[in-house]
Parts: sequence; C-alpha cells; structure tokens
Amino acid sequence: MRLTVLLVVLMLLVSTSVLGQDVPLSGSPGWVDILPSASFANWTRVAIPPDKALDPVSQWSVDVPRRVVICEGNHGHEWLRYNRELGDFVLHVEWRFTKREGLKGYNSGVFVRNDANGRVWHQAQVGAGNDGYIFGQTLIGGKLSEMKFSPKPAVNHIKPPGEWNTYEVRCQGPNITLSVNGEASAEFTAPEAPKGYLGLEAEGFRIEFRNIRYKLLP
Repeated sequence: MRLTVLLVVLMLLVSTSVLGQDVPLSGSPGWVDILPSASFANWTRVAIPPDKALDPVSQWSVDVPRRVVICEGNHGHEWLRYNRELGDFVLHVEWRFTKREGLKGYNSGVFVRNDANGRVWHQAQVGAGNDGYIFGQTLIGGKLSEMKFSPKPAVNHIKPPGEWNTYEVRCQGPNITLSVNGEASAEFTAPEAPKGYLGLEAEGFRIEFRNIRYKLLP
C-alpha cells in the first residue's frame, strides 16, 4: 500500500515538473505540448480590452492529474497568453463547456497572432452553436481595422456543451484557417500580422481546455 501511494506521488511530481515546459510530443514529430503548469509559468493574463484593469483574482487553474486547464469564467473578460511569438504554425486545442441547465450564450475563444496586449487580435470563436468562424481586428495599411468576420460555416460541426470539441488553427503566410472536429470551417486573411501570440479567452462561462499543442510550419 505504501509503495502504491509513493508511486502515485512520484507520478504526480513528474507530471507537474513537465507541465509548463515546451515538451516535444513522443510519437508526434514536430508537435510541442504547451499545457501550463499550475503556476502558469510562460503564460500571462491580459485584460480585454487591454486598457481595462485586470481582476486581481485569477479564474484559471490546472487540474494536473487530468492535464486540463480550467477557466471558471467568473472574474472578468480576459485572455491567457502563451508568452512566445509564433509565425507559421498549426495550433491544436480541445475544449468543452461545463453544461448548466437553462444556460445560453456559451462564449469563449482561441486566439492566434495577437500582439502582446491584444489590440491586434484574431479569434477562432468558441460557442455552443454554429460558432466555428474567425473574426478579429487586424492591421490594414498599418492601422487597426474595424472588426472583420469570416463567413459562418454552412454546416455546424460543434458538439453541444458537456462534450469535447477539437480546433486546429493553421497560420501560414497571410492566411488563418480553422477546422472543427476534423472539418474545414473558416478562413481569414491577416497579411500584416505575420506573427504573434496565441491564447485562450475567458468570457463569463466555465470551460476546460486540454491537449494544447503547436507545430511550426516551414
């Protein structure tokens, strides 16, 4: 019994030490696991809009045994920024809302190629309906554009709250594309934002994220 407990503790310690580090995924060439550690080293909370005061209480946590990032959605509108700029890459992230009876308007997002404070932003919309589209405020002629939207997908590929969904966002050259649960869903163009930061959005709803990883593209 004591040996079993010791092994469990050691496994948790090893798991915790790996989280928060950029870890190449065994058996998946080129993919890098960026699941945060419990301390969120290499990640930063940023208010939305960026000139708004950030709530001093964090709504983010990591369930280490389950390897899941949890956003409670109860301490303001903000995004959790991964602190490495990326250019051409594919981002893989899985997410699910916590289902609550009678609740509507589920809302969150996955960001790519944002600037550091989020004034320039590009978001793959996360929701409970036909929300697999991309929108944002990008640069046009060196100036911040009005909000731009990709067309909503003709077919809804998003599973309902309580079920896991998979997003893959591909950033290559000026193009940003989104697939939802393996199906092409949206395209967006941002020719003056060749690199930036990825992140996860908190917007008033409890949501979990897992298998957060990226692969650089040539």
